[in-house]
Amino acid sequence: VEECKRALLQMCDTHALGSGYSAKIQRKIRDLEQLGEDAGFGQASSLSGLLSGEWELIYASDDITRSSPFFWAFRRAFPDTSDQIFGITDAIPAPLKEVGPATQTIDIDSTARPVTGTFVSRVKVATLGGAATSMMTTRCTVLAADGLDGLRLRVDSTKPEDSTVLKKLGPLGELVNSSSPPFPSGEALERVAPGSSEVILRTTYCDEGFRITRNEDRLEEDVFVWRRVKFGSGNTLSS
Repeated sequence: VEECKRALLQMCDTHALGSGYSAKIQRKIRDLEQLGEDAGFGQASSLSGLLSGEWELIYASDDITRSSPFFWAFRRAFPDTSDQIFGITDAIPAPLKEVGPATQTIDIDSTARPVTGTFVSRVKVATLGGAATSMMTTRCTVLAADGLDGLRLRVDSTKPEDSTVLKKLGPLGELVNSSSPPFPSGEALERVAPGSSEVILRTTYCDEGFRITRNEDRLEEDVFVWRRVKFGSGNTLSS
């Protein structure tokens, strides 16, 4: 398992984030998932307590923005047109638009029944050659565990935070940035398609420093590899 993990991390580090799908990396991901399952290592992520903490994205099989549960929920609300909409924004070339890095901060109580907690996704988006940047922040509520390796999330809100345009306005910009309310994206999606704001994050491998996650609705298309930045305070079954 450790050898396979090291090889996968090396592949991710040499594959530029934002380059999209890599058949070689995808094969190595499947190898590690199978080895972990066979050895009983990196499993039962919903209950192990290891999900809690801050994570940085090091591989995405699609655009970096797709690591955010907001886009999973958006696809559920607009199944017939989401690909076309995503395609328009994805086609904007650098340096007009640059995306990344992306992080996730997870705080769950894995001893609670149901498992509860919070989930925050942050994706940096730069436009106009970097002249304007913001952190697209989506906040979710962890509603429950879904099996041993899934978390049911409800998308609550989305807001561009830390806008450089607003920062250039000095104290006024800081006031606007801190006081402007987040957009209730989950509520808006629910009005379009009831139930669309709830998605399932499937974590097929998770240990002290590394995890693999998939979007339950698109298990083969939406695959992400994350490296731990720091541990959280999530409880474990043994605590």
